[in-house]
Amino acid sequence: MKPLVELPAGAIRGLLFDIDDTLTTRGKLTAEAYAALERLHAAGKRTVAVTGRPAGWCDHLARMWPVDAVVGENGAFYFRYANGRLHRRYHDTPEVRARNRERLTRIAERIVAAVPGCAIAADQPYRETDLAIDYCEDVPPLPLAAAERIAELMRAAGLQAKVSSIHVNGWFGDYDKLAMTRRLFADEFHIELERERSAVVYVGDSPNDAPMFDFFPCSVGVANVQRFAGVIATPPKYITRASAGAGFAEVIRHVLGA
Repeated sequence: MKPLVELPAGAIRGLLFDIDDTLTTRGKLTAEAYAALERLHAAGKRTVAVTGRPAGWCDHLARMWPVDAVVGENGAFYFRYANGRLHRRYHDTPEVRARNRERLTRIAERIVAAVPGCAIAADQPYRETDLAIDYCEDVPPLPLAAAERIAELMRAAGLQAKVSSIHVNGWFGDYDKLAMTRRLFADEFHIELERERSAVVYVGDSPNDAPMFDFFPCSVGVANVQRFAGVIATPPKYITRASAGAGFAEVIRHVLGA
């Protein structure tokens, strides 16, 4: 990974970013990070949150934050607040989502019984499409080996599984963060992301960001991404000096400075 100062930022027109431990710091949204996001949006740069967090959170983020859209639950949907209302686009139909939720409940019970110390994530009631197992947020932190074991159990049950900095997320379907981000850009911004990707920065911190790190030439990991060294399938191209929200603000200073 190259230092952030080597990232060519003069042509950057947008920033996509993970939330937990990328924008936030130890579970909190700092004034520094939020103010940086607000400055970038006010400067006319496109801003999109791309997160594993649930639909209930993403509804609020899309309405209230200085963002153009939110991709949530690891690519299950995007929400965009425009022209006075919230626009929602899902990968699956309501019937498929309802059926899958019943199956996920049974899988969750088996995983919690099989991996001591993990728990169903506190934000699970606000999810529409996936299962989140907490290994590091509201439970005493488990080793990465436990997170990988949870992911293995999800895959054995037929789920896609991704490890984030706090949860292991599992879902039925072949989508991910990148697939829904492509759809968002095509549907809402009328942009073919393949052509635009050199003008977009992606900022993340964990294994579930790997498809985005791989796709975007200007992908950046905040410094705490090093926690997952050897685990991320494709690491980011650049890395900040600071961790978490301070690293996120560092990226925005670099982009606006250019």
